[in-house]
Amino acid sequence: MHKPLALTLTMLASALFGSLALAADRTSDIAARLANPDGGVVIVAHRGCHNAAPAHGLPAAPENSFAALDHCVALGVDVMETDIRRTRDGYLVIMHDATVDRMTGGTGAIADLTLAQVKSLRLRANQGGPSAALTDQEVPTLDELLRHAGNRIMINLDIKEAIYPEVIAAVQRLGATHRVIVKTVAGAGSPPLASMSPYDQVPFMPILSATTPDGGDLPQVLKNQAGGHRRPWGYELPVMDPDVFGDLAKAAHAAHGRLWVNTLGKGFVNGYGGDEQALRDPASVWGRLYKDGVTVFQTDEPEALAAFVARGMGSDK
Repeated sequence: MHKPLALTLTMLASALFGSLALAADRTSDIAARLANPDGGVVIVAHRGCHNAAPAHGLPAAPENSFAALDHCVALGVDVMETDIRRTRDGYLVIMHDATVDRMTGGTGAIADLTLAQVKSLRLRANQGGPSAALTDQEVPTLDELLRHAGNRIMINLDIKEAIYPEVIAAVQRLGATHRVIVKTVAGAGSPPLASMSPYDQVPFMPILSATTPDGGDLPQVLKNQAGGHRRPWGYELPVMDPDVFGDLAKAAHAAHGRLWVNTLGKGFVNGYGGDEQALRDPASVWGRLYKDGVTVFQTDEPEALAAFVARGMGSDK
């Protein structure tokens, strides 16, 4: 073989294996950044990247579908949030609602349907509804979604029923404990959940729950959750007033953890705005939250948020 040709083939092989190594390491990189509160902004796509991403030429996709996951990978999103329910015959499937009515052409509660019945349905476009067209996408099982995701993106599991041990056991069986984040609600009386079984077997983030409407006890709830021998990776905030936001940011910093805020719709922190406003003025929503201590954003507009992150979030923080 001629030396120039051999050199070219060697370089191509090196580039190929390098690309494969980078792909294989992506979830490890995301996990390392998530676990480090100084690891930069983390973008979480709510039920996957279901809205159109015009700058990337991507159309809308059914929420919680393979297509929505693939779009997230194309956009460079860090985490896909998704929802888990159990069929009548005990299979774990990906669906937000208790029924299949909104997102498929069928009707009925998932708990009353078999896996075969769920698999016979097709998902409706984007966020569904009776006027949304049916697509070629079907409802994935948890196993299928985790296999499809591979090491390309982390998966945040929002478990909608009292099936946490089953879900975590499935994650372990698939060898995916390093590729998921599990969360559940933690209130004033909750012990440090990250240190308890089965939550201690996976990366864990509690969803903080306030006792009173003003959310005044949320900083203490956060401190309680940080008090175990194993700390959560971060703390997801509920819909709340902004008055205690500063104290929450201080508590999260002291606990060496991240604040996770949903900017869906009009946003979860009253007065800060949400995706609707962020599309018009990202600095007034995502930029303001970032300056005030938020580094994990769950959004229905991941393409716009990723573009804003690339521009520096409007801050030199």
